[in-house]
Amino acid sequence: MAKGILGKKLGMTQIFTAEGRVIPVTVIEAGPNVVVQNKTVENDGYNAVQLGFGAVKEKNVNKPMQGHFAKANVKAVKFIRELRLPGASEYTVGQVLNADVFGEGELIDVTGTAKGKGFAGTIKRHNFACGPMGHGSKSHREPGTIGSRMSGGGGKVFKGKKLPGRMGGQKVTVQRLQVVRVDVPRNLLLVKGAVPGPKGSFVIVKNTVKPNK
Repeated sequence: MAKGILGKKLGMTQIFTAEGRVIPVTVIEAGPNVVVQNKTVENDGYNAVQLGFGAVKEKNVNKPMQGHFAKANVKAVKFIRELRLPGASEYTVGQVLNADVFGEGELIDVTGTAKGKGFAGTIKRHNFACGPMGHGSKSHREPGTIGSRMSGGGGKVFKGKKLPGRMGGQKVTVQRLQVVRVDVPRNLLLVKGAVPGPKGSFVIVKNTVKPNK
């Protein structure tokens, strides 16, 4: 069964197995989630469940969202996302989901927003090599030539060309991470490895789309 949950990245630590091996883990606060809306093919054209996570003051919620929460008869939440799950009809509005939807040893995909690093050159952004570092060189960290110009009225830079620009801040999904431990009383998932985003950022946890890789 396809399943998912919203959470918040708390940081990284390490745990020890019974054999004494060290496992680096990311701690995710996964829940409680509340089902805000259930979308169906008949009404919306697709199946999805809308989950909400994170406390927020009522005064910080705009009027349309206040009406949306009132219709579902749930408290206002900060982070809302839709998960297109085949079994979305199995969820009911107002239902609460906790970290125990996943078990130890399960493989998951975690989606988050990567850390923004601002404007960066090609060496940092695309791992380009440096130019000669001698005093006679005039191009230590410059990108160099980007190819011949197109004929017919000036040059053109094709989309996707590796050039300096904004680095980070995009949506990133890390696949096939393993759930090492589930702390049900505190709604914590301990996931082996790193997940995208800084501490305190919201993430989406779903069971992996590549279980048999």
